[in-house]
Amino acid sequence: MTKLKNDWTLAEVEALFALPFNDLLFKAHTIHRGNFDPNAVQVSSLLNIKTGACPEDCSYCSQSSKYDTGLEREKLMEIDMVLKEAKTAQDNGATRFCMGAAWRNPTDKSLDKVIPMIQGVKAMGMETCVTLGMLTQAQAFTLKEAGLDYYNHNIDTSEENYSNVITTRNFQDRLDTLESVQNADIHVCSGGILGLGEGQSDRASMLRSLANLEKHPDSVPLNLLVPIPGTPFEKVTPPSETEFVRTIAVARIMMPKSVVRLSAGRTEMGEAMQAMCFFAGANSIFYGEQLLTTSNPDTNADQMLFKKLGINRQSVSTH
Repeated sequence: MTKLKNDWTLAEVEALFALPFNDLLFKAHTIHRGNFDPNAVQVSSLLNIKTGACPEDCSYCSQSSKYDTGLEREKLMEIDMVLKEAKTAQDNGATRFCMGAAWRNPTDKSLDKVIPMIQGVKAMGMETCVTLGMLTQAQAFTLKEAGLDYYNHNIDTSEENYSNVITTRNFQDRLDTLESVQNADIHVCSGGILGLGEGQSDRASMLRSLANLEKHPDSVPLNLLVPIPGTPFEKVTPPSETEFVRTIAVARIMMPKSVVRLSAGRTEMGEAMQAMCFFAGANSIFYGEQLLTTSNPDTNADQMLFKKLGINRQSVSTH
């Protein structure tokens, strides 16, 4: 029985990162195999239901109103189009459908428009997930009543590096929303982005913040920055392949029963790197040719990769 730990010290996490690469991967894979089917990967699909004009100044984001990235501002999608996209995703093997809107925080009126989308996707037999920005406690309870399964709210980076990335909100704002979501008994989906000018100690600190939540996030998406022209981070040097795989492995060791999702940036990863991530403990991906506004491998490419690796596309549950 894997014992979950919520009191990690930074020194303990940094010690994991410092392990020889093969030792770290062996430890992570052993824990992964003890909690999950090592050849099963859960598939989610992500749809941008409202694009652009976000008032936040996240230095990596094409949807910020602060930067000229050539992105056209769009209104909230109509529900019929959202459900059509959900059906396509389901037909392609996705078991969870995530809907994202570029808001700092939704108004109650905006939330009223999203709720029928959640209910419509749920009626199709898929798990539902939304990412809408910061929530009040009352809004989290409203989403729970609507039948929402997962709420995505990434902490992005370490508390120490946060102000170098975003100035229009602070790290505690992220934790407050996660607390509201957990209080409403909605599954938490929260991770971060690698390539935001952080060092290894920042990655250790970010994972520590996630693992030391009262309850580990159910899903931990780890993204590789896709540099967007026009944003302050368009020329940031990305982490190396081994640095990224190391982070996946440490996340698996620290949060043994969480689903670790290989998220944005997979178009930049070769087959061998993705295979190594799966070995290190990643057991979920996003399907579809676009993640919000950045490109993603097409569905056929993923199906071919799964076939080569002998991976089953299925709903993932812990042993």
